[in-house]
Amino acid sequence: MAEGNVFITGAAGYVGRNLLRHFVARGHAVTGLVRSPEAADRIASWGARPVLGDMLTAELAPLMSGADRLIHAAANVDHTTGSAAASVNPDGTRRVLEAANAAGVEKAIHISTDSVLQDGRPLRNVDETAPYPDRPAGAYSAGKAEAERVARHAAAQGQHVVILRPRMVWGRDDTTALPVLVEAVKSGSFAWISGGGYRSSTLHVANLCHAVDLAFAHGERGAIYHVTDGPARTFRETVTGLLASRGLEAGGRSVPRAALRIIAGIGDGLHRLSGGRLGGPLSYQDYATSAVEITLDTQKAERELGYSPVISWEEGLGELRQKQRFRLFHCA
Repeated sequence: MAEGNVFITGAAGYVGRNLLRHFVARGHAVTGLVRSPEAADRIASWGARPVLGDMLTAELAPLMSGADRLIHAAANVDHTTGSAAASVNPDGTRRVLEAANAAGVEKAIHISTDSVLQDGRPLRNVDETAPYPDRPAGAYSAGKAEAERVARHAAAQGQHVVILRPRMVWGRDDTTALPVLVEAVKSGSFAWISGGGYRSSTLHVANLCHAVDLAFAHGERGAIYHVTDGPARTFRETVTGLLASRGLEAGGRSVPRAALRIIAGIGDGLHRLSGGRLGGPLSYQDYATSAVEITLDTQKAERELGYSPVISWEEGLGELRQKQRFRLFHCA
């Protein structure tokens, strides 16, 4: 049995459940925080101990009793204008880290996002020294940036907190990006943004799990690390590959980036002026996330953590295709 009792918030979410299964498979005792009995049953079926509670309201320290490692993966990921993400994410992070400190947890990993740097302009090969923007793209960017500040403050006060920034997590049992793309294509609403030729970093969920392992072993207190799959591909190549794993093609329809930016800005303005009653087809947060180049420099993680991907883009796509064929076989 491996040493270490790992506590994971957001344990039923896409990132959380993959981390949970990763550490269970390595012989760790794992406790997962979830908010429903149904999620608790799933956690238990994967070999972990579920605990029920909301990070905003539960007495978290007793739930973390006995844990020496924390992975804070819980987050409000709502990209709509004026979402609760602006307050939920920093408030939740503060409560989780305070509880971990009280419970004597030795090391914590805060799962952040490239969204903390988004303001709608391209981010080309940015490293960890890039400043937070003066005007974040939306509530999600603002809330996750503030959550990072909370984590950095906790580290400055002496907690061993390490921050990982992934970009566009994908892979097996994806319940985030891929289902949205599939639905858009099937409904006929998908269109490339200015042809999709801009580059985008990605991170397979297995590579994220590997990065968390390395961050626990080698991460410096208070440090931020960018992690990706390696050299970035174009957004078009990325989406084409993901859709092909489901036997789908995106087609050639395209909309100009400038027009989409205007539409997103008008929609956000309508939302604010109407008190949330009106809005557009997409938020400016959506635009900033998917319409411009976002590529991350990972040299710091390579140098300090010894990070390199454990699964390649091609291997990840092969895994998705294999699982799709398995599902089709069992449905036949």
